[in-house]
Amino acid sequence: MDAHEVNRVRATLGLYVADVFASVSRKDQRAKGDCYLRGLMLDGRRKSIQAMAARLPDGNEQNLQQFVNQSTWDPVPVQRRICERMLSLISPTAWVIDDVSLPKDGRMSVAVAPQYCGALGTRANCQVAVSVHAASDTASCPLQWRLFLPKEWEADTHRRTVTRVPPEANHREKWRLALDMLDTLAGWGMRPPVIVADAAYGTNAHLRAGLTDRGMDYMLAVRADITAHPFHALPEAPERNGPAGCWPQPRYRHPAPSLAALAAGLGPQAFTTIAWRQGTRGELRSRFAAVRVRPAGKAVERPIRAAASSEQGWWDGILPDCWLLVEWPDHTEAPTDYWLSSLPADTPIAELVRLAKVRWRIEHDYRELKHGLGLDHFEGRSWPGWHHHVTLVTAAHAFLTEQRLAPKVPAPGSLSTRPSTPSKTS
Repeated sequence: MDAHEVNRVRATLGLYVADVFASVSRKDQRAKGDCYLRGLMLDGRRKSIQAMAARLPDGNEQNLQQFVNQSTWDPVPVQRRICERMLSLISPTAWVIDDVSLPKDGRMSVAVAPQYCGALGTRANCQVAVSVHAASDTASCPLQWRLFLPKEWEADTHRRTVTRVPPEANHREKWRLALDMLDTLAGWGMRPPVIVADAAYGTNAHLRAGLTDRGMDYMLAVRADITAHPFHALPEAPERNGPAGCWPQPRYRHPAPSLAALAAGLGPQAFTTIAWRQGTRGELRSRFAAVRVRPAGKAVERPIRAAASSEQGWWDGILPDCWLLVEWPDHTEAPTDYWLSSLPADTPIAELVRLAKVRWRIEHDYRELKHGLGLDHFEGRSWPGWHHHVTLVTAAHAFLTEQRLAPKVPAPGSLSTRPSTPSKTS
């Protein structure tokens, strides 16, 4: 937004800040929040505090630095209020789990470490944040963030002290951070229609089990080498070893094939062409097939219901089933993408495809958050400062989304407000 556009929405932004930052008790802090949001939304290549303060007529670098890096205001109630506003506005078709990497110089920014950096496509010095987004076909918004703390930070007392990492913050795998965020949102009375994620998360059987335990349906991309039994495959038990022997538990006697092998066995005739949305260059379509399978592997846990109903640990050995969705585009020699879904067995394949493809909205989110609103421009180094900054960036993104989705009021005298003239054929 240019300066004129920012000034035009000043009154609306003031009401928004009063609502979203109502938990911040001090009036001067809420005023700094208003100023910071305007700085994030105002045009400019760099969204560091120094650069924003220089562009704003009421910008004060020292005040903004104190508000973001030193102030003790709690970002959690602000995040909750943003979620309440955005979920009712967007009416999401899915929540999406994802992560974003933020390249950094040096080793003193909180949670920075040499690790894979998606922004650069290679291993580099960076921070990684896991996020949950609400998404529909027309809009999306981040709901929660968690900063991934690499293992090397657990025992690094010096860096933890300098960056003010709280004692309870320790290394947790990214999939666990995703479940933590879903638990936080559930504690606020917010539950997803369905969870969507890429293969970095969907391939993890522990995440899939965690979602099932929470009663949350999912549509998760997975790698082609994940193994699964065909739906109709049944476990078998060998004969009992004498009258006094233990009853052997049934198990699948043949190794589970990979998803790629299962898809190859379907044959091209099993795939049908399905369109899922209108793109900028026309309708997006590809060929898909959907079958029921039983995911296997050492990490796949025994179903809770089976464990609860078992006697002395006996289990019938039947693995739970789910959807396998496979994409085989035209002009490719083999299928390219795979998803597992816990949605009901009567779910139409067109709905499975639509949900599998909803992640495109999140890529749009990240571009706006990083390049337009300065998500990765924060130059502070502390744990509180990082969480304040991402909360403010999320608030700016939510405000812009609200403005974009707000009903457009025609200007007086515009063509749309003039009474229509009857046509000659009416």
